[in-house]
Amino acid sequence: MATSRTPLAAPVRRVIQLLLVGFVVIYFVLPQIPKVRDSLHLLGKVDLRLVPLAVALEAASICCYSNLTRALLPRGQSPPFFTVLRVQLSTLALSHVVPGGAAVGGALGFRLLTRNGIKGTDAAFAMATQGMGSAVVLNLLLWLGLVVSIPLRGFNPLYGTAALLGVLLIGGFSTMVVLLVRGEERAARILRAVAGRIPFLDEDKVYEIALRLAGRLQTLAREPDLIRRAIVWDLGFWLGTATALWVFVGAFGYWVPVYGLVVAFGLAYVMAALPITPAGLGLVEAVLIPLLTFFGVPVGAATLGVLAYRLVNFWLPIPIGGLAYLSLQVDEARAEAETEADQRREGKPRRERELRRLAEESMQRTEDRRAWAERHGLRVQPRPDNTFDPAED
Repeated sequence: MATSRTPLAAPVRRVIQLLLVGFVVIYFVLPQIPKVRDSLHLLGKVDLRLVPLAVALEAASICCYSNLTRALLPRGQSPPFFTVLRVQLSTLALSHVVPGGAAVGGALGFRLLTRNGIKGTDAAFAMATQGMGSAVVLNLLLWLGLVVSIPLRGFNPLYGTAALLGVLLIGGFSTMVVLLVRGEERAARILRAVAGRIPFLDEDKVYEIALRLAGRLQTLAREPDLIRRAIVWDLGFWLGTATALWVFVGAFGYWVPVYGLVVAFGLAYVMAALPITPAGLGLVEAVLIPLLTFFGVPVGAATLGVLAYRLVNFWLPIPIGGLAYLSLQVDEARAEAETEADQRREGKPRRERELRRLAEESMQRTEDRRAWAERHGLRVQPRPDNTFDPAED
């Protein structure tokens, strides 16, 4: 039965993904087109001085996320910042072009980190903690915005859905952390039992990984300074990209209230976590535009501001990430070539030293002619001058 279903799994999954993408396009993307067409006249009024600032804020947020990765890697083993930055850009590029790209991008990031000298367990821990912790911080920011927004602006039906998703996410994350920290053996046994029921998973390997992750979590719990740094870098990431959105909308002459920005941004990216389209393409825009108008921004400014933001936030990292990935491949090829060249350069002196050592050992072990003759029962006659050949001594 299992073998008959396995070949159909991938095609069925692709069909479902295509149907979901089509649903998003029809019901969320296409309705935005008239709004864009009606708002084009605002392009002549955009404040171009604010655009570089918004781009710089988005770049700063990616740098903060790269520093978050470095903070979660073992101290003294993290690659240089520029290397981690290129890993993050490569991961972003891939996650922005495939549906449910977070998992695929995470796999690429894991592979790139391990190629740069990070142990597999440490890389997996850093990426899992980064992803889950970042989602928790986003939901906390959203709840803070809701606490301020609801008394001032009233309730929106999307609030309940996002809050429920946040409760489930944080609850699941907290449960996993508690199990791994306080009962790592039991948690590892549970994971091994679950892995035993899933095809293609090695239950013993899962058990070992769970124990190692528990050890890393316990180490992390004993380093409050590291936790504080990670939270600061994560806040920098979310606040940097949210502020970039705020500035892009402001460039069209309208500044959304800060609490409204936090609520709209948080709700949009909570919905983007649903693995339907790459990085929430279509969903983010469909949530941001009406919520920004709900908080007082005209439809035209909200539409163009969000599209300009997504141009930098979603589309621009794709070519940049592709170039970053190529640069990592070039660095890896150069390092391999240098290693081979060093081995070739060191190979000849090493062989000469080895031959010299073997020759010296052979000379030390070689018997002189007198000893060889005596050992074989031969009499050695002295020379007329009663001296011997030095080679015989």
